[in-house]
Amino acid sequence: MIGEKKVLFSGMQATGNLTLGNYLGALKNWVTLSDEYECFYSVVDMHSITVRQDPATLRKRARALLTLYIAAGLDPQKNCIYYQSHVSGHAELAWILNCFTYMGELNRMTQFKDKASKHADNINAGLFTYPVLMAADILLYQADVVPVGIDQMQHLELTRDIAQRFNAVYGDVFTVPQAYIGKSGAKIMSLQEPSKKMSKSDENPNGSIYLMDDPDTIRRKCKRAVTDSLGEIRYSEEQPGLHNLIDIYCACQNKTPDEVVKEFAGCGYGQFKEAVGEAVVAILEPLQKRVAELEKDKSYIDGIIKENAEKANYFAQKTLRKVQKKVGFPEKIR
Repeated sequence: MIGEKKVLFSGMQATGNLTLGNYLGALKNWVTLSDEYECFYSVVDMHSITVRQDPATLRKRARALLTLYIAAGLDPQKNCIYYQSHVSGHAELAWILNCFTYMGELNRMTQFKDKASKHADNINAGLFTYPVLMAADILLYQADVVPVGIDQMQHLELTRDIAQRFNAVYGDVFTVPQAYIGKSGAKIMSLQEPSKKMSKSDENPNGSIYLMDDPDTIRRKCKRAVTDSLGEIRYSEEQPGLHNLIDIYCACQNKTPDEVVKEFAGCGYGQFKEAVGEAVVAILEPLQKRVAELEKDKSYIDGIIKENAEKANYFAQKTLRKVQKKVGFPEKIR
């Protein structure tokens, strides 16, 4: 806990392009949390290199993601918005925590199995141990809460296990984090395969709406969205494509599914898809405009990167020094 506020940590990888799902499911909700929590929002570029990256592209995407955080409404004065790679404590703590993590625990991580199957030519040690780096990300700032989806819950449980194991040996060193259960963000599915989440890595470009897609592209993708042959606007699990479009419209318009079904009663799918496209355009245009403004102000973004890295390092070092002393590392001569 920092001051009177509890600490919240979250981050996104600097790979691919953020989708509407990332925005409505997470980023949009982050903005509302800064009044209640002391928030650390990281661009987790260290996690990104478990898969081979083009260096210039990674740097460009990392900056674009940090800029998007701010454009989405995260105030860099109220929130610590920083690059993971600018805080060496992440890697230093991860090594120590590796020594408190069991091979069997990492073997059970379902995301490792999934990623290993997709990148069979590069099953590296970082891919295997990145849940420990994730634990370091969280424990480094003594985070009380972490917003996680179902796919990350296993990693948070491992983080809790590591923290409790370390505390059992050395005393009350780490805050044991809880999953953040707040207003859940919309779970947005692929427009082409509504059984799968909308993804940055979707091989079908029509499956995902990217935050920087132009209005015509957004409208076209919505028109091409998979629906069904029933021809009736209903919010039903039996109509997954339509269900997803209603979720998108609800999130963009701040309406309930019942309200949307009533609004479009008697309308065809084409008319509804058109309305969804316009709703998405309306919510993304201000974001895109703000991104364009921020990209022109290089010195402002550079200042945020420097100041927030210093802030993150300050809090990270407080934890790291404590941990290093507990495990027996010699103190630095200052």
